[in-house]
Amino acid sequence: MRNRFERQLLELNNELIQMGSMIEHAIEMGISALVRQDVEKAKKAIAYDEEIDGQEKTVESLCMKLLLQQQPVAKDLRLISAALKMITDMERIGDHAADISEMTILMSDATYERSAINIDLVESMAKETTDMVIKCVDAFVNKDMELARTVIAQDDVVDDLFADFKQQLIKKINENVKNGEQATDMLMVAKYFERIGDHATNIAEWVIYSITGEHEK
Repeated sequence: MRNRFERQLLELNNELIQMGSMIEHAIEMGISALVRQDVEKAKKAIAYDEEIDGQEKTVESLCMKLLLQQQPVAKDLRLISAALKMITDMERIGDHAADISEMTILMSDATYERSAINIDLVESMAKETTDMVIKCVDAFVNKDMELARTVIAQDDVVDDLFADFKQQLIKKINENVKNGEQATDMLMVAKYFERIGDHATNIAEWVIYSITGEHEK
C-alpha cells in the first residue's frame, strides 16, 4: 500500500513540475509578445491559459485521490495540502501572464514610445519572476528550504524593479503628458509581473510549510 502511495506522490511531483514548466512558458510567451508587440503571439498566450487551468485540475484531482484513497501520515498531509495551495498560486500566475498579453493587444495600435518607457526594466522583472517560479518548484520537489527562502528574498528584487519603473514613468509623464496613456498601460503590465513575484513567494512559503509544518512570513 505504501509503495503505491509513494508512486502517486512521485506522480504528484511530476505533475507539479509540468505545471511549473507551463507557467514558465506562459511568462516567456507574454514578455516576448509584449516586447515585439506581437499580437498573434499574445493571442496564443491568452489561449494557453486554458491549458494551465486544465493542469491545475489534473493536480487537484491527484491530490484528492491521495487524500481519499490512501492513509497519509501528518508529513504527507502537509505535502498534499501545500501542493493544493501551490497550484492555486500557479494558476494565478498563468492568469497574470494572460493579462499581460491582453495589455499587449490593447497597446498594439501604436509603437512604444521607448524614450518614455524603459521596457528593459519590465524584461528584467520577467526574468526575475520566471527564475523565482523555477526555483520554488525545484524547492518543493527537492524539499530544499534554503532555496525556498532564496525565492522569498528574491521578491525584494522584483519589488525594487517595479518601484524604479514606476518612478521613471512618473518622471516621463511629468515631462510630457502625451506619454501618459501608454505609460499607464505599461505600468499595469509591470504591476502584473510584481504580482507574479508575490505568487511565487506564496509558493515558496508553502514549500517551507510542507517541510516544517510552519508557515513562514
